Amino acid sequence: MYKIFMSILAVMVMISCQAKDESTKTETVEKPKTISNKSVEGSAVYFITPQDGDEIEGDVIVKFGLHGMGVAPAGTMKEKTGHHHILIDVDTMPDMTKPLPATDNIRHFGGGQTEASFSLTPGKHTLQLLLANYAHIPHDPPLLSKKITITVK
Repeated sequence: MYKIFMSILAVMVMISCQAKDESTKTETVEKPKTISNKSVEGSAVYFITPQDGDEIEGDVIVKFGLHGMGVAPAGTMKEKTGHHHILIDVDTMPDMTKPLPATDNIRHFGGGQTEASFSLTPGKHTLQLLLANYAHIPHDPPLLSKKITITVK
């Protein structure tokens, strides 16, 4: 009987020590992966539609073109990708080292859209595409399209 009691006691002590070991373990947390903000050499962003000088009735339908990099939704940390922004009637460029503000003149397409439709007031407007990374920060060097002018009737 004594041997059984001592065996049970030994097992209980081992379990107790093991539980204490488990509770004092620290979990190793990986640091977030660093994603380069460099644009790929030779990459370009451009308008498929509209074209410079187009006259548009109703909503403006824009199709985004991208060569040399991929499109990914905002928040997706993946190398060599970004999402589109349209600069509308912007004469002074935003700070290209900081996240782009979301305004009526800087429209974000953070869902990874490759086309969009929106309304503009009648008259002449300039449009320019700008690709930015997962955090809305333009790549380095910035991927900017040629600025086009359209007329909304």
